[in-house]
Amino acid sequence: MTATPAASLSLEATISELALAISQFLRRLRTESNPDGLTWSQTMVLSRLEKAGPKTTADLARMESVKPQSMGATLAELEREGLVERRSHPTDGRQVLFALTDDGIQARRKRSAAKQKWLLAAMAELDSEQRRTLMSAAALIKRLSEAELDDPQARGHAGNGA
Repeated sequence: MTATPAASLSLEATISELALAISQFLRRLRTESNPDGLTWSQTMVLSRLEKAGPKTTADLARMESVKPQSMGATLAELEREGLVERRSHPTDGRQVLFALTDDGIQARRKRSAAKQKWLLAAMAELDSEQRRTLMSAAALIKRLSEAELDDPQARGHAGNGA
């Protein structure tokens, strides 16, 4: 059974609105929770290291789906800022692990506190019904983000190994 043109258009409009709303929300969240002016890539690396512990450049590049050279540049900047440090790999002397420094941990805490503060204030403007709706929407958005599709083209991958 195929969708009618009206249903298809409605789905396309929903997709467009959802993508726009999520994009605007993320942009605002990044702005409000960025007291130290880090880039998005730097923020994500700090977050990964906080959650997963020390990692190699290659590990982090894989986790973030970027090239090792790009991750190396991000790590070099974070190291210059004193937010990460190099450590010896416990089993492979040829590899180097990157870990958060005390300043890196503090930067993560500061960002989390700023994000929490903004979200609490923004959500305080919603009534209880709106908050319930938002929680339902969050569950659906999470479900969409975890959807496995059979068609790599539908995921935005053109078979280029990305």
